[in-house]
Amino acid sequence: MNKHSFDTLSQAVNTLTEEGYKEDFEASESCIKALYSKKEYQPNELKIIDSYRFEGMTNPSDESVVFTIEANDGTKGTLVMSYGASTAQNEDLIQQIPNKRD
Repeated sequence: MNKHSFDTLSQAVNTLTEEGYKEDFEASESCIKALYSKKEYQPNELKIIDSYRFEGMTNPSDESVVFTIEANDGTKGTLVMSYGASTAQNEDLIQQIPNKRD
């Protein structure tokens, strides 16, 4: 269960960063990259702690999700995945990350 209720994506990212989720994760073709530390992880080295969904104000199909993620080495950050015509994230790789509730 989400411990926050955010109105905007930027509000979510800012608040989560203040809470210690400082890294930005990105799902590439073969791994999940931590953009600041340049570390690379496989999905089984990560755990999704929570997720927050947002719909676009003008187009409900412009949906995005912010995942809070913690790595086995203690690195904590967020991964933003936008749905729509062009997503740069490897959705299959993201779906392989275990959820803390699993």
